Amino acid sequence: MLTVPAYAATSATEPLTPTTVERRDVGPHDVLIEIQYVGICHSDIHNVRSEWGPASYPVVPGHEVAGVVAEIGPEVTRYAVGDRVGVGCMVNSCRECAPCLRGEEQYCLEGNTLTYGSVDKDGTLTQGGYSTHIVVNDDFVVRIPEALPLDEAAPLLCAGITTYSPLRRWGAGPGKEVAVVGLGGVGHMAVKIAHALGAQVTVLSQSLKKKDDGLRLGADHYFATSAPATFEQLVGAFDLIVNTVSARVDLDSYLRLLKPGGVLISVGAPAESLSLDVLSLVMHGHICAGSLIGGIRETQEMLDFCGEHGIGAEVEIIPATKINEAFERVIASDVRYRFVIDTLTLV
Repeated sequence: MLTVPAYAATSATEPLTPTTVERRDVGPHDVLIEIQYVGICHSDIHNVRSEWGPASYPVVPGHEVAGVVAEIGPEVTRYAVGDRVGVGCMVNSCRECAPCLRGEEQYCLEGNTLTYGSVDKDGTLTQGGYSTHIVVNDDFVVRIPEALPLDEAAPLLCAGITTYSPLRRWGAGPGKEVAVVGLGGVGHMAVKIAHALGAQVTVLSQSLKKKDDGLRLGADHYFATSAPATFEQLVGAFDLIVNTVSARVDLDSYLRLLKPGGVLISVGAPAESLSLDVLSLVMHGHICAGSLIGGIRETQEMLDFCGEHGIGAEVEIIPATKINEAFERVIASDVRYRFVIDTLTLV
């Protein structure tokens, strides 16, 4: 066992505090990763505050992990010590069900093993990347291209694949009109990736305060959803809308902005249920769907795509001592656009 520094939540109401966690010995197919950067995802906050159901405490969050290989098991052939690698939201799955065999481990019928807050194969509770090291089976490790700085690559392991997967699946590209709802940690990646895929990109945000950023990141148009005229002007305008907001939104209002047969994809996961006018959905042939990250193969594809196009996240690097402050700023939408923890500050 390896004992490493970490930051953990001990309850839904207490701040995260310094602690240590035990990492298992490196097995035949394991990779020990020295974590250099880990992103703060809004889902970290939802989880540690038990907003998506009761958490098992203590819990070390973090599933946007970027670092270098420190040790490999004797059966590992794809990675070597010193390689630049990452870990996203999953560290295992059954490997045998139909989704797993298709390379969609995120939809494992037995339930995948999350990077933190899941019961691992050995019966222990997984602990995430707000720590200095992590041990992961090599099938769930991905390679980070040399073209991507590790701090900018870390958020790609969740925010990047969360947007890349539905954009690719639903055909974002030349000749397609794509709208992104929300310009936050996930939304800004959707803009960058949709633009790189060749689509015409529109940002739909509550206000125009981030308009200059949106246009700089690759948006062609930018509208404020707080302005009633927006929903009148844009009726039937889009082939695809990606909703990145993890809060209550009026889905029916956005469905009206789709062309006939258009698709509204939700990748944000609000704590409460949302209503939907099914009759309107039927009458216009619209598709309303959800999307959960991506499989390991697709995550590697996304990283390679981002490496080729020079796409990294817009990050604000913080020391571990600022984690609790960063949580509050995420809730207040006071970050442009992803906090990344420098894990060297954990030592």
